[in-house]
Amino acid sequence: MVMFFFLVVALAVVVAAVTLAVVGGGESAPLPEVALERVQDPLPADRPVDRADVESLRFPLAPRGYRMADVDDALGRLGAELAERDARIADLESALAGARAAAAHVHLEKPDHPQEGR
Repeated sequence: MVMFFFLVVALAVVVAAVTLAVVGGGESAPLPEVALERVQDPLPADRPVDRADVESLRFPLAPRGYRMADVDDALGRLGAELAERDARIADLESALAGARAAAAHVHLEKPDHPQEGR
């Protein structure tokens, strides 16, 4: 029975010592602060994002997966560029449809065979 109490007290002392060593006791912290690994906008700023940029995109790991801010920034950038491309495609398709309609209108107004000598 005395041995059991001795082991419990020894275990409590070891746990307390480890806890104080990790948490720190006072001004001198045994574990230095580590700068968080952060993505510095891996997507190119000087040109539109292409498929290779998206395929090479890697996020640093955080304690519970990926840093939400990094993922949100990248997805926001990709969403904005996709919206810009969609708007550009819609403008070009509208201009093409207008040009086709104008060409068809001019073709209908223009006589196929000029009538000469009448």
